[in-house]
Amino acid sequence: MWAGAQMAGRATVYLEAPALFFIAGFPITVPYLMDGFLFGGSLLLFLTFHEFGHYFAARFHKVDTSLPYYIPFPFNGIGTFGAVIRIRQQIPSMTRLFDIGIAGPLAGFVIALGILLIGFSTLPGFEYLNGIPGHEALLAYLAQYGTFPAKIMAAENGQTMLMVGTTPLYWMLSQLFTDVPPMWEMYHYPVLFAGWLGMFFTALNLLPVGQLDGGHILYALVGPKWHGIIARVFVSILLVSGGIGFVDEVRPALDAWHWGYAPLVWPLVSSILFFFVHKMFAGSFRMIIPIFTGLVLLIAFGTTIPTVVDLFGYSGWFVWCLLIMVLIKVDHPPVAYREELTPRRKVLAVLSIVIFLLCFSLKPLYLV
Repeated sequence: MWAGAQMAGRATVYLEAPALFFIAGFPITVPYLMDGFLFGGSLLLFLTFHEFGHYFAARFHKVDTSLPYYIPFPFNGIGTFGAVIRIRQQIPSMTRLFDIGIAGPLAGFVIALGILLIGFSTLPGFEYLNGIPGHEALLAYLAQYGTFPAKIMAAENGQTMLMVGTTPLYWMLSQLFTDVPPMWEMYHYPVLFAGWLGMFFTALNLLPVGQLDGGHILYALVGPKWHGIIARVFVSILLVSGGIGFVDEVRPALDAWHWGYAPLVWPLVSSILFFFVHKMFAGSFRMIIPIFTGLVLLIAFGTTIPTVVDLFGYSGWFVWCLLIMVLIKVDHPPVAYREELTPRRKVLAVLSIVIFLLCFSLKPLYLV
């Protein structure tokens, strides 16, 4: 709730309203509490349905599991690292693995979609932004033209702005409503942002790697061999995106630090890539050398095309790839009993891929 109220930025709005109490000097008013409740309640509702989807599927299949653990975290801007359940035994079969893996994303997606629709259908007018610091130029533009600008406006006083990446589903829904804020203003709208985060967490869980939900689904659908191939191809795509973004951000910083240091970005990005590729292929230099070389060449070529850099480069994927390599792993652990999925489960697997594509953004959250 605290994170949502702070992001909405209305702590200074409606100052005529009497403060209920103060925390660290901030007046806690009714709008402040309402913003926090709308964001925190919506996001935790999504997390709860996602995790209980896993929980009830596990209980249905008589797999020992814990109730959800919620992970509060006050320093990442949204107040949480999500939630998890602990499976206390090895899942014995492909069918049970699939059912438990897919139940969470399906349940969570339904709630995220509902939150998004509520957020779009209850959007306030432009006056909602009155009093939020740093929006004077935007409000002047709105007063003159009666619509949000098509391109991002420079923030007041050189402030950095949080850009939220669009997704196919978000874009399609946004075409059905009016007064939709641009992606660099969307986080001021608690329900809308909570719905976007629900999509974001759904897409992250459906990444087709390791023991993520998407990894469970893919492993049950195509087996270990193709799971390993697809997971490595997908991680390689993330590494190219991360490398292009890294070069685009670090090269100017090195040049500003000292003239002539900009070329050092290539030894840096090459070292990072070699670490990831070495981990991904477990020291098999027959695979490491050609793939490492190909990734470096793709990144070098991509950084020469401004459109590719703008649309595809995102250094944050290096962080996610590190989490995949260290915690999640690229490969899925073996399952004792392997059987082919039923036609109905295969349809659900295809549906999960569609949901992933609808909810995924190559550049989800970044500062401008």
